[in-house]
Amino acid sequence: MSTLNLFNLPDVGEGLLEAEIVSWKVKLGDVVAVNDVIVEIETAKSIVELPSPYAGVVAQLMVAEGDTVDVGTPIIAIGSEVSAPAPAAAAPAAAPTPEAEVMKPLVGSGPKADAVKRRPRVGSAPAVATSVTAAVPAAAKAPAQVPASSIPTPVAARPNRVLAKPPVRKAAKDLGIDLTDVSPTGLRGEVTKKDLLSYQDQRTAEQDGAGTFWAPATGTGLADDPRIERIKVRGVRKATAKAMVESAFSAPHVSIFVDVDASRTMEFVKRLKVSRDFEGIKVSPLLILAKAVIWAAARNPSVNATWTGDEIIIKHFMNLGIAAATPRGLMVPNIKDAQNLSLKELAIALNSLATTARAGKTQPADMQGGSLTVTNIGALGIDTGTPIINPGEVAIVAFGTIKQKPWVLDGEVIPRWITTLGGSFDHRVVDGDLSARFMADVAAIMEEPALLLD
Repeated sequence: MSTLNLFNLPDVGEGLLEAEIVSWKVKLGDVVAVNDVIVEIETAKSIVELPSPYAGVVAQLMVAEGDTVDVGTPIIAIGSEVSAPAPAAAAPAAAPTPEAEVMKPLVGSGPKADAVKRRPRVGSAPAVATSVTAAVPAAAKAPAQVPASSIPTPVAARPNRVLAKPPVRKAAKDLGIDLTDVSPTGLRGEVTKKDLLSYQDQRTAEQDGAGTFWAPATGTGLADDPRIERIKVRGVRKATAKAMVESAFSAPHVSIFVDVDASRTMEFVKRLKVSRDFEGIKVSPLLILAKAVIWAAARNPSVNATWTGDEIIIKHFMNLGIAAATPRGLMVPNIKDAQNLSLKELAIALNSLATTARAGKTQPADMQGGSLTVTNIGALGIDTGTPIINPGEVAIVAFGTIKQKPWVLDGEVIPRWITTLGGSFDHRVVDGDLSARFMADVAAIMEEPALLLD
């Protein structure tokens, strides 16, 4: 008898309760082996590829791309052997058996993110049944098996059921809308989010006796205005917003700024670029700033700490965070044990971090356990700013653009390469005197990189 193995969405080691299905790497009928990548998911921290725990034939893709589902929800069914095609309506509706309950995490990605939680959602992802026609290796066995007949009946085969994706159903429930009252326009006769919004606009207008929203001359509501773009808040953007709000309103920020003559840093970077030791390695002033921050934190350990409420945890190591703008939003991966790296090794680590972030391949573990963060706003031509401290840390340094400005040196006004450093500190841990000494030490290295040789 043909059996199907249900693969439930696992907790990828972040402590999250849900994830979005970004893209399927397999299709119906594909033969997969254990550890083949089958799906790419997006959590609040990063994109993660999930390997298959089973060998067999892909029988069902139970969640559509773009849907967000809870951890433990069945997302794919893999057949352990070949079965003849069977009409979808012949399978009675039934819940998955206990043997197909939530699996243990397949991917370990570091400690759990204690600042991110998800609101439980009602319901589970719809199943889409299909027959299996590809051959499966006879040796393919799996620990959790359920008969093919126990897979839920496809949505299309269930009478008197409105077709709609889980997010649309949830939105309808929140708005108090009966989906049977909404006219569907989806390709398969399903109710879309646009259908729901249009129905809500119409209902509001009828209740108020007039349109609630401003409308253009065509008489349509705001939801139909082609000049309006709506972006769903999810993934990295959702996690970043939550973390920044919690940090800004829980940690009392104090910020200080210092203008720095970085002319010698610019000369040092120029020499490194033509050095045979740094051949093929991208070098920028950010490298010198990163080294300066590591050096200054070693001299002022309390800026490299975490506030817990009951105690202050001072870290005598440096996991240096670098804020990176990526296509998926702001991320802060960190370089582990940066205090042990030589200048060349630090340059290589910075280049690798930036390349990985731009490609959207930063993993959750790369963003856990940060000590202190640097944000390079100067890369966009910004002079300075007031950065918000990364949660779990007590200090952040903003690196402004370096440009030639008039500067008084030995009583004469001459052009020099000037930058402005901005630092924000958690005043529960870092007092004004400590923050000033730390920023002065960072500035000292930028003004004279030779101090790193001491």
